[in-house]
Amino acid sequence: MGTNLTPIIPRTKIGLKGIKGKVFAVDALNVIYQFLSLIRLPDGEFFRDSKGNITSHLIGISSRFTRLMLDYGCRFIFVFDGPPHPLKKAELEKRRKIREKAEREWKEALKRGDLEAAFSKAVVAVSVNEQIINDAKRLLDLMGVPVIDAPHDAEAQAAYMVNRGDAWALNTLDWDALLYGSKRMVRYITLTGSEWLPSKKMARRLEPELIELSQVLGYLNITREQLIDVAILVGTDYNEGVRGIGPKKALRLIKTYGSLERLPVHIREKLPENWKDIREIFLHPPVKEDYSLSFKQPDLDGLYHFLVNERDFSPKRVRSIVERLSKIKPSYSQFTLEFFFGGGHDL
Repeated sequence: MGTNLTPIIPRTKIGLKGIKGKVFAVDALNVIYQFLSLIRLPDGEFFRDSKGNITSHLIGISSRFTRLMLDYGCRFIFVFDGPPHPLKKAELEKRRKIREKAEREWKEALKRGDLEAAFSKAVVAVSVNEQIINDAKRLLDLMGVPVIDAPHDAEAQAAYMVNRGDAWALNTLDWDALLYGSKRMVRYITLTGSEWLPSKKMARRLEPELIELSQVLGYLNITREQLIDVAILVGTDYNEGVRGIGPKKALRLIKTYGSLERLPVHIREKLPENWKDIREIFLHPPVKEDYSLSFKQPDLDGLYHFLVNERDFSPKRVRSIVERLSKIKPSYSQFTLEFFFGGGHDL
């Protein structure tokens, strides 16, 4: 979920043309949660195969990213979270309770026959299990998309990769990307152009927007360390914020006093005892430096088998996905293309 810095962060709408030909390090769970929230049946239930496996995220990944790869020449590196940092334990427990409460309310709404309320609660109740993660990784590998496992936080790893030059920007919705030092991030890389807002029970129109760390810091007239201090006051994945302090007030306080150390005692005493450790996590997060990247040719045979034979996708849908990937990789073998588009198979 990250920290709420939205009111103070300047960003530029660049549209889909602005991402053309770029390589992105994707916060994988951020994207998976989006698809699990939005791609559902009218009663809020996930799409599943005949064995009960959730397929909503597979629908989203295979559809969105193959189109972005073909139509806009983008390339993607999916970065997955590793084991959560010990300091995230309290935040993860809080999220678990929120999901459990939402799930109870979803079931109650279904009993009442209130599908609108049920869908809204189901979106909040989203959780990710090992099967969902493994299926996503398998799909991406079959698509030829590189997958990297982070030591802890995917955004920290992705920020490192952006700053190293392996990706142009970090694709995420969370402002933590800036706290981890990513010099560039892009939000809302989507083709549908909408985002569901559970609290308002409505969707809003979206388009890709670019945020550059140097411009943010220049606009706010602060350093990255000070931006981290602002976030700690507001609240991060590692700590509760100080009650009554939002992003704008936090910014004013840090610009006035310079740092958390110099805040008035009555504010400083409300900070978590380990606030220096939290600052250090953002400044020097554990990352994997010896990763390898390979944009492979897609395994079209394997992709078809996985989606159609194992996850019950319609052959027609998979044919569209395969056709896109085959155009992205024109050197792929004619034998395999004939298997899909003319070898006697009714897809």
